[in-house]
Amino acid sequence: MKDILIAITGADLDFETARSMAKIIARQENAETDCLAWSDARRQSHSPGCVQCEIKGKPGWEVYGENHGGRLKIIFNDREYVFIHS
Repeated sequence: MKDILIAITGADLDFETARSMAKIIARQENAETDCLAWSDARRQSHSPGCVQCEIKGKPGWEVYGENHGGRLKIIFNDREYVFIHS
C-alpha cells in the first residue's frame, strides 16, 4: 500500500474537505476508486464501524481497508483524518 502524507496549516481542515481532497488524489491513479475505510480522529469515528479490534497495533478499520483491496492510504495532519482507497 502506498501512503500519502498531507499537512494542512493555516486553515481549519474539516472531515468533508479532507474526504473530497482524498478522493481527488485517489482518482489521479484510479478513476474507479472507492473509499474502503476511513478514520476521523477529531470525532473519534471510523468506518467500517463494526470493526472494533486491533491487530498487530493497527486499528481494525485500517486492517479491513488494507485487506479488502486498499492500495492507497491518504493521511491528513498526522492521522487527524485517514482514508484508504482502492
